[in-house]
Amino acid sequence: MAILLSEDFTFIVQGITGREAVNLTKECLDYGSKVVGGVTPGRKGREVHGVPVFDTVEQAVENHGGPIDGSVVTVPPAFAKDAVFEAIENGIKLIVVVTERIPRRDVAQMVELADLRGARIIGPNCLGLIAPGICKMGGIGGPAKDAAKAYQPGRVGVMSRSGGMTTEISSSLTAAGLGVSTAISIGGDAIIGSTYAELMPLFEADEQTEGIVIYTEPGGRMEAELVDWRERNDSRLPIVAFMAGKFMDDEEMRGMSFGHAGTIVEGKEDSATEKIARLEAAGIPVVERIDEIPDRVKELLGVAA
Repeated sequence: MAILLSEDFTFIVQGITGREAVNLTKECLDYGSKVVGGVTPGRKGREVHGVPVFDTVEQAVENHGGPIDGSVVTVPPAFAKDAVFEAIENGIKLIVVVTERIPRRDVAQMVELADLRGARIIGPNCLGLIAPGICKMGGIGGPAKDAAKAYQPGRVGVMSRSGGMTTEISSSLTAAGLGVSTAISIGGDAIIGSTYAELMPLFEADEQTEGIVIYTEPGGRMEAELVDWRERNDSRLPIVAFMAGKFMDDEEMRGMSFGHAGTIVEGKEDSATEKIARLEAAGIPVVERIDEIPDRVKELLGVAA
């Protein structure tokens, strides 16, 4: 099993004729994912690596002859909200928003409409998700051959605010023989569609997943929400965390953002030091280095190192 994705999962790419989207589409197809259409207004009738292009999501759904499960949104920031709204209103339930620098108000409206329509957004500012050997949705892992090396089926779920570190962590788990059940690049912006706590119930219900690894950063309240969810639901899943950006705890760094838009430390509770203390107090070990993750996971799972 995996979460969110399956062997029969179908999706489209909105903004498919853009340079990055063309590469993303090829990577997903090469991995075996079912990309059934693309959308770029004014480009109907073209193809991208054999995938038909349409002017609207509605046309793509009609051509498919039935519901489409997901969409990868790669359009420029000014048009991202409209693209997501269009996908939601045409019955698409999982939307991966790759686009960066979308205004916060637009993201808030996207998430609100998704909640109202029973859809889920991953991102924005993310690389997507992958169920190893089953489906790759987005640019996560890069070319298919590289994704196949880094992501092998296994017992650990991965959630990361950094797309690149999602692959780094998963590669370490694969090399250690633990493998990955599902890996999700959740996005690095201040407002995102699916947080750690919002994804945890899916991993909790997945028989394949036996443990979780998160890659997190200063800024925001996602870790506190995760701790609260875990305690309220008596979660069966052990969690190992890595905290980036501890240098941001220096006083002169307060209020500044580094890398992701979400890494803005507005108060003491947002700092790396406080987050680490909160996680460890809740029984979630925070490792110093990425290469320490597999051994800590094995320790929590009772697996011989």
